Amino acid sequence: MGEKNSCSFKTTIGGQALIEGVMMRGPSKIGMAVRKPDNEIELKVDEIDMPSRKYKFLQLPFIRGVIGLVESMYIGVNSLLFSASFFDDEEEESEGPSFMEKKFGDKAESVEMGMTVLLSLAITIVVFMILPNFIANFARRFTENTILLNLVEGVVRLTIFFIYLFYVSKLDEIERMFQYHGAEHKSIHCYENGEELTVENIKKYPLMHKRCGTSFLFMVMIISILVLSFFGWPNMLMRVVTRILAFPVIAGISYEINKFMGRYDNKFTDVLAWPGLMIQKYFTVKEPDGAQIETAILALKSVLPQEGESDRW
Repeated sequence: MGEKNSCSFKTTIGGQALIEGVMMRGPSKIGMAVRKPDNEIELKVDEIDMPSRKYKFLQLPFIRGVIGLVESMYIGVNSLLFSASFFDDEEEESEGPSFMEKKFGDKAESVEMGMTVLLSLAITIVVFMILPNFIANFARRFTENTILLNLVEGVVRLTIFFIYLFYVSKLDEIERMFQYHGAEHKSIHCYENGEELTVENIKKYPLMHKRCGTSFLFMVMIISILVLSFFGWPNMLMRVVTRILAFPVIAGISYEINKFMGRYDNKFTDVLAWPGLMIQKYFTVKEPDGAQIETAILALKSVLPQEGESDRW
């Protein structure tokens, strides 16, 4: 983790940074803590009501990775919208219900959420799966080797990923979110080591965490190179189709590898985790201040396991 620490145990609790806040997901609850403009912290706690909790087969290896990715996106978008609601500019009041409210009534918010998640998935597939393939196709002027072509595609995909991270990390609002990301990681480290969740205790823990979603995203990039090599290099339409169809397979494999990395601490898993940790260190995680840590503490405490629950990794 950049800095070694010996965990007393490994928790499944994790989360993400929000706009001036932190979301934590526990065994049965989701806690969202947001520091409002008046400096008060707003806490919202929801019960987790997701398909993976209802249907056991969705928790099977490889399947759980795909389902987990979709559920995480849904929860993440919902949490971001909750945090953003406290920072909307004062605009003219709506003169009536929106189109979505007229069309779907009480279900409008859920429908909008679903559409947002689908749009996010579509953008991810286009930018990180289809666009790199289109660019890599120019390499056919120099080689017909399908393994090399897929390797070029993977390099292009990683390049786009790093360019994206570089530019968003320069935005002040995003830098604040990355500080809250650091507060989330440090709080989890403190909890895993069995220490009381206080600002002073949390400050001494490392910023990076092996089970971070950033490491998962990087693993997706790497696994995609290996998986897509099996499909050769057919025409453009078939390449698009195979990349869309292969995405669940790639996500499932990446999830299992990330889960393996997080479960064991040895030289092999350290090597696997190192690239993701470096991405966290230089791009997606920043040192938080005391107020940000306080916000993370509130979110974490709200989702700690209740009687009969377990959050062991």
